[in-house]
Amino acid sequence: MTKTNRVVTETPYLDQKPGTSGLRKPVKTVQQVHYTENFIQSILETVCELDPSNRKLLIGGDGRYYNNVVIPLIVRMAAANGFKELIIGKEGLFSTPACSAYIRTHKCVGGIILTASHNPGGPDGDFGIKYNVANGGPAPDNVTNAIFQKTKTRSFYNILDPVDISISKIGRTVLETDQGQVVVEVVDGVACHEELLGTIFDLPKIKDYLLQNNLCITADAMAGVMGSTVHRIFGDILGVDSSHLIRCTPLPDFGGSHPDPNLVYAAELVTIMESGKYEFGVAFDGDGDRNMILGKNGFFVSPSDSLAVITANLDCIPYFVGKTFAGVGRSLPTSGAVDQVAKKLGFAIYETPTGWKYFGSLMDADMISLCGEESFGTGSNHIREKDGIWAALAWLSILASRQCSVEEIIRSHWKEYGRHFYCRHDYEALTTEQGAAVMAAVNNYTAPDCSLPAMGVTEVKSCVNFSYTDPVNGDRALNQGFVFTSVTGSRVIFRLSGTGSSGATIRIYLEYYSTSEVDGDAQEILSPLVEFALLVSDIRALSGREAPTVIT
Repeated sequence: MTKTNRVVTETPYLDQKPGTSGLRKPVKTVQQVHYTENFIQSILETVCELDPSNRKLLIGGDGRYYNNVVIPLIVRMAAANGFKELIIGKEGLFSTPACSAYIRTHKCVGGIILTASHNPGGPDGDFGIKYNVANGGPAPDNVTNAIFQKTKTRSFYNILDPVDISISKIGRTVLETDQGQVVVEVVDGVACHEELLGTIFDLPKIKDYLLQNNLCITADAMAGVMGSTVHRIFGDILGVDSSHLIRCTPLPDFGGSHPDPNLVYAAELVTIMESGKYEFGVAFDGDGDRNMILGKNGFFVSPSDSLAVITANLDCIPYFVGKTFAGVGRSLPTSGAVDQVAKKLGFAIYETPTGWKYFGSLMDADMISLCGEESFGTGSNHIREKDGIWAALAWLSILASRQCSVEEIIRSHWKEYGRHFYCRHDYEALTTEQGAAVMAAVNNYTAPDCSLPAMGVTEVKSCVNFSYTDPVNGDRALNQGFVFTSVTGSRVIFRLSGTGSSGATIRIYLEYYSTSEVDGDAQEILSPLVEFALLVSDIRALSGREAPTVIT
C-alpha cells in the first residue's frame, strides 16, 4: 500500500498569480524547490472545496519540456488529496481543445493542463499550469483568485510515495493507497475531440471538394501537440498526403521554434503558401487552440476577419444549420468586423475582456454560439476553449460550399460589409517598470479635462479604461485596456498582455473601418494611427525600443 506524506515547506511563493489563462513562468522558475508543488496543492484544495463530490480529474499537456516530470507529480499529489480517478493522455499529450472536449463529455470535475500555449519551450523556455473547470473552460476569476490566495500562505503539500505508472500506452492502473483505491487511466488524447468534430462538420464533403478540384492543402503543427490530430483528420479522414503536413511530431522544445501561428513565427508556412502550390494553409500553436489561416499565394486572413466570415457563413457548417444562433462574442481588442455581420443578420454581439473564460460564462447561459479573439483564437459552443482545428475545418467547409478561394471569400466579404483595417504591435520582454511607465503615460489621457490629440486629421472623442461586467453573474473585470476612439470609429487600444512569463509585454491594437477603400494598403492606411499611438504612449522613450518586437 502506497503511503501519503505531508511535506512541510519553509516559505510560500508570492508570485503565483495566474494570468489570462493559467500560471506561466520560465522553466527555471518552476524548477525551484517546492514551487510547482505549491501551486498544484493550491489547485487541488480549491477544487475539493468547490466540488467535494466529484473526484475525477483530467491531466494532460502540450508535450513541452518538463511535462514528463510534472505529470507523475500531479498523479501522486492528486491521489494523496483524495482524487479517485485520474485521466491522462497517452504520453501525457492532450491539446487544450481536446481537454475541454474530454472534460465535458466524460464529466470530470476539471483538468490540470500543462501548457504555456504559444510561448517557447525547452530548458530555457516557458512552462505553464492552468486549471479548467467542469464546463471544460479556463477557471474563472473567482477560482483563480482562490488558488492564488492559497499559494501565498501555503506551508505544506500532500504527496504519495513514488509509484510506477507508464503513460506510454493506453490502459488502466489501480493504485492501492492509504487513501483507498485510485484508478489511473491512460487514454487516446485525440479520440474524443476527433469524434466531436466529426459531428460538427461534413468531413466527407470536404474530402470530395479537395479531390474533385484536385486541390492541395497544407497544415503546420509547429511541433506542438496538434500534430497527432492533424494526421488523423487531415491525413486519415480528408486524404491529405503526409508530405503536406509539416512539423507534426510534438517536441519538448518545439524544434527550437516559437510555436505562435502568426506571420513572423510561422514564416515557414508563409513561404510555402507564397509558392502558389497550395490553395489553403493553416498553422497551429503549441497547445493547438490557436490558428492562422492563409490562402493561395500567402493571402493572409486576419483573425478578426476570420471570425466575421465564419459568422456570415453559418449555413456552410452543419452544426449550425437548423439551430437557433444565440449570438457572437469578441474580445475588446478584436476588430469590429463581426459587429457588422451581427448587425445585418440580427445577432446579439458581446464585447469582453481578453480571455476565453469570459466567453464560457456567456456560452453556458446560451447567450453566444460563436466567439473569437484577435490573437488567432476562434471557436464555438461545442467546447469552452478556442479550437484551432475547428477553425480550419470551418474554413474548409465554407470553401467546399462556396466553391471559391480564400481570397475571393475575403474580398467578397469586404465588398458587402466593409473592411476593418487592423494591425497589432507587440513590445515584448520589457521590464515591469517600463511597462508600467508606458501604461501610466496613456492613463493620463483618461482624465476628464484632458485634451485628446487627433488621429491624423480625425478628432478623437474618448479615451477610457475598459471594464467589464459579466451579464450572467455580475462579476467585474477592471483595468482591461485603454481605448482611444475617434469620431469615425477608429480605435487605438493599449493593453498589458497576460500571457507572458516574465517582465511586461505591451500590445497596441490599431483599427480603421472603411466601406470605400477596401483594397487599400493596410500599413499606409493605419500609419496615422501608428503615429498617434507613439505620441500618446511615448513608448519609444519609455521603453528604449525604436520598433515593436512583432507586427501582425
